[in-house]
Amino acid sequence: MNHQVNSFGIASSAYIHIPFCRRRCFYCDFPVSVVGDRARGETSGTISQYVEVLCEEIAMMAVTGEPLKTIFFGGGTPSLLSIEQLQRILATVEKRFGVAAGAEISMEVDPGTFDLAHISGYCSVGVNRVSLGVQAFQGELLQLAGRSHTVEDILTSVDLIHQVGIAEFSLDLISGLPHQSLEQWQDSLKQAVSLMPTHISIYDLTIEVGTAFGRYYKPGDKPLPTDETTVKMYKMAQQVLTSGSYEHYEISNYALPGHQCQHNRVYWENRPYYAFGMGAASYIEGKRFTRPRKTQEYYQWVKAGAVIDCEVTPPEEVLLETLMLGLRLAEGVSVEMLSQKFGEEKLKEIHQCLQPYLAKGWVEVVGGRLRLSDPQGFLFSNVVLADLFKKLE
Repeated sequence: MNHQVNSFGIASSAYIHIPFCRRRCFYCDFPVSVVGDRARGETSGTISQYVEVLCEEIAMMAVTGEPLKTIFFGGGTPSLLSIEQLQRILATVEKRFGVAAGAEISMEVDPGTFDLAHISGYCSVGVNRVSLGVQAFQGELLQLAGRSHTVEDILTSVDLIHQVGIAEFSLDLISGLPHQSLEQWQDSLKQAVSLMPTHISIYDLTIEVGTAFGRYYKPGDKPLPTDETTVKMYKMAQQVLTSGSYEHYEISNYALPGHQCQHNRVYWENRPYYAFGMGAASYIEGKRFTRPRKTQEYYQWVKAGAVIDCEVTPPEEVLLETLMLGLRLAEGVSVEMLSQKFGEEKLKEIHQCLQPYLAKGWVEVVGGRLRLSDPQGFLFSNVVLADLFKKLE
């Protein structure tokens, strides 16, 4: 299988899905497998078998591109891997693709799932950026969300990360949790800043069908915060974090200067990338392909040759994806790029559609780039994008 065609761009990034968790959080609809509190690494046959099949998939990919510049281990809880398992996956990736000098190698880690030996070991085999899934700094909210860690676990984990000296360190927080007040949200933001991460991600809770929260709550109903409150939370995050020297560089992401997540920028700039593992979605040779979301179906797919069987994304969809993803960035998208890639007529259509939002101040054209304003444009991004999709499809 050769998934590299230069006309679609050369992929130099890879996402690797590790679908294991100690328990499933109440808001989670990701493809994950619950392995309990004690199972981790070499002690879990389930994880060992998955790593075996994952490496088979990686080794099957034929490559004609350049070495990888970013690798991202997401989940699930990748910090349930043993050091040896992580090393094996990275060695398989290195052998198949090559890894560029100075590549960003990120790993999602959960508080309470690693000790000093583990985090040191992860760094020794190549990890140089970690994203800590904090979500909240109030014990009652962590319990309500089904998280398996405590506030004390958070502080201990951050201390371990600082001890190891990881230069790139991100924290994840969730706003709009059931019973979450503005005061609690402000406290979480201030505590996050005090821990001195180089990057902070802020996610607004979405109630997904099939999750525990999806069974407990209906969007807009109590005890979920009102829309008015979640808007205040978004604006509060923007104020607290930008006043703390963090740049609001993407709708949900803040970074100290020079510390943006390079891997996630690949998605937002609609560039090609590999993806491996259960439920992982790749974008190679103009094709968006999602692997099976259930363990045995994924294993069968790999055993059958890991065939990517889907159509090339049509140009109209590529345009909509480019706008949907690119407008998430504070810098927006290049007007010149849109004109060159999709034509002057299409660019006129886009401008015509966006006129009402330019007038409202939700959309701006600055320095030859089309972008959403911060915070109003970001807050109403769904309205702007829905209108674009309706008129351009």
